[in-house]
Amino acid sequence: MAAASRPTVGEAGWSLLPLVTPSEVKTHPVRDRNPPRPYREHITIILPPSQPFPTNIYTMVQFATIAVALLAGAGQALSAAVESRPGSLPSRRDMLLRDEGLRLVKTSEDDPGTWMTEEEKFDKLISKKIGFMDITETIELESFGLDSAAKIAAVAYPSGPSHQTEANALIANAKQSNLETWANGLANIYNRYYRGSYAATSAAWMLSAVQSAASSNSNIKVSQFSHSYSQPSVIAKLPGTSSSVVIVSAHYDSVGSSTSGRAPGADDNASGVVVVLEALRVLAAAGYAPKNTLEFHFYSGEEGGLLGSRDIFNNYASNSVDVLAVVNQDMTGYSPNNVIAVYTDYVNTALTNFVKTLVPVYSSLPLSLDKCGYGCSDHASANSAGFPSAYVCDENMADSSPYIHSSQDTIATLSFPHILEHAKFTIGFLVEGSYF
Repeated sequence: MAAASRPTVGEAGWSLLPLVTPSEVKTHPVRDRNPPRPYREHITIILPPSQPFPTNIYTMVQFATIAVALLAGAGQALSAAVESRPGSLPSRRDMLLRDEGLRLVKTSEDDPGTWMTEEEKFDKLISKKIGFMDITETIELESFGLDSAAKIAAVAYPSGPSHQTEANALIANAKQSNLETWANGLANIYNRYYRGSYAATSAAWMLSAVQSAASSNSNIKVSQFSHSYSQPSVIAKLPGTSSSVVIVSAHYDSVGSSTSGRAPGADDNASGVVVVLEALRVLAAAGYAPKNTLEFHFYSGEEGGLLGSRDIFNNYASNSVDVLAVVNQDMTGYSPNNVIAVYTDYVNTALTNFVKTLVPVYSSLPLSLDKCGYGCSDHASANSAGFPSAYVCDENMADSSPYIHSSQDTIATLSFPHILEHAKFTIGFLVEGSYF
């Protein structure tokens, strides 16, 4: 009988035939016709037609020994293939590096990531104000494709605002004095770096402020979202008649010229935090009952690579939360041109176009457009997890505050009338978003 009739194990990707010598053993890759197993190795042990299947002990042992060696070699080839495959499961090396405290960071959408220490992350990226994402805790989610903007659901946003009467009645209750009080309280914390000595102090302040802003409405639930570091994010939820969610957000951590130095973070980002706090306070005090559920997010770890928001949005993606819109605000108090800037990259275009229609209606400031690059703030986390997001800021990149990430980012650099305009816009957006 021909050698081709010898026993095979086709499903597992192997063919084993009797052998004469190891020199006659060949391996060759097989194109996979049934993904997702693209790295199979087909092994054939060739036997001349005249040689029968080995039946004595010696030849059977020889056969088994070489077969085991071949299987081990193929396993190494498979491991190497998976190791180098973009978007593959975390490799053993990845897991070891993560366990050693190294961080995997990306500086562009196509960047596979670079492992570095926390110190290197600060020196090479944070201090140079380079946008990046720290994906260390979410390698697995990227591997399974949960990190793709292609998942973003098509939401039919209105062509413009249609609930001005309702929104303006609420906007009239926004107070600049509240913005000033909260901003001073947050900026007075010496440093709010997510791994710093004041991480827990700033988290406690943030939780207390959110609870206070929401206190007049018992329907609002305030909770902390824990991360792998000691600075939790804070979420306030105002339930609607629908479980679909509309989110406004800001990060509350800060960083200075070093991870332990003075970092008041007044514009970056106490100014964004107080905008979201005042919107929460106004809606809570009015007993506002939305159609869609409204959430107010206060993220930690933004300066470390969008860590807090990334954890939250990957959690929402894993749990199939129906997020209709996310509007993030990072820096709202320094604007030489006295504008509200809407950024147009790494966002959802349809949502951003709708947001652009709201700025001149719900604020007295003109609209300006710009781009900020990869990973510049927490809207990018929502976008990469598959949720529609928009980003609103106080100024174009070229004219943004020169004081951020330093001890000079103080309350004295802020314009509170400008911050109040952001608060008005935010309240208007929440009312409109309630009806999506």
